Amino acid sequence: MLAVHGYYDGVAIKPLEKIPAKPNQRVIITIMDEFVEPIKETQKKGMRGILAEYADPNLAQKEKSAWEQAMIEKYGNS
Repeated sequence: MLAVHGYYDGVAIKPLEKIPAKPNQRVIITIMDEFVEPIKETQKKGMRGILAEYADPNLAQKEKSAWEQAMIEKYGNS
């Protein structure tokens, strides 16, 4: 037997971790007295672009030449 954490979103039971069960495998569902914060749909997506909200467009130009600038500062412009 295996215990898997999850929550009920008002429509369906949502697991908080991967379930290693096969189709039509019997399960036991236990309803707990405690509540959890539901996972937002945006958190279930991949990591691609997850930090975009923190991006500073004003620094984008500086990032393009950051490597060259660092090499000039470290080794000089010869």
